[in-house]
Amino acid sequence: MPIIKSAIKRMKQTIKRRERNVGIKKDIKGATKAFTTTPSQETLSKAQSELDKAVKKGLIKKNTASRRKASLAKAAKTAGVKPTATKKAATKPAAAKKPAATKAPAAKATPAKKPAAKKAPATKPAAAKKPAAKKTTK
Repeated sequence: MPIIKSAIKRMKQTIKRRERNVGIKKDIKGATKAFTTTPSQETLSKAQSELDKAVKKGLIKKNTASRRKASLAKAAKTAGVKPTATKKAATKPAAAKKPAATKAPAAKATPAKKPAAKKAPATKPAAAKKPAAKKTTK
């Protein structure tokens, strides 16, 4: 057992993180097992979503999740699971959104400062090549 205050705190943090990580890994395993027992588009989507969440939280690496998702997709293909249309295709176009200026009329009372024009970063000129040293024979 640690005696120093900071070590005690670190131990408590480690325990909390470990419990959280174990829970996320159990969710991944449960979703994957649910897909393997009953392959469907919903269970495939759930399993892939759990993998993406774990990557976002830094629990597993991106390539590991990609490999596992590819394996799930391959299993789905052999099981004959048909992919359905994504939800993003069914949403309204972006032009239908309301302009932001109508939401805050109080902001018009004070004139807004325009941001200063940013200068393009200066590029270095290409370094000139030095001529090759001449070999001298003695």
